[in-house]
Amino acid sequence: MLSAPQTASSATTITKFKALSDPLRLEVIELLRSQELCVCDLCDRMGIAQSKLSFHLKTLREAGLISARQDGRWIYYRLNPAEFGELEAYLSELHHLVSPRPARVCGPDSSDC
Repeated sequence: MLSAPQTASSATTITKFKALSDPLRLEVIELLRSQELCVCDLCDRMGIAQSKLSFHLKTLREAGLISARQDGRWIYYRLNPAEFGELEAYLSELHHLVSPRPARVCGPDSSDC
């Protein structure tokens, strides 16, 4: 539970992390890392029905993590790198906040220890 009021930015970040919290959706992300794929290729590689995959693709699209384009009767999906960059920046900020600071070494001439 959040202790501070949720901003639009934090709500977006939460939505992205929730979208990534499912193993099947992570598998989709992994498959899309190297190339754009149509939904039929995703179904074949993952061994699942399109009806099951559609829900997960919708979740990833609503979180902004993937985008889609239609070409004829097929829909092709690809990663949205900018959104992953935002998550990377967020995690980097957190890492900076919680990383242990190096211990200060105070010598005989150090006046600020």
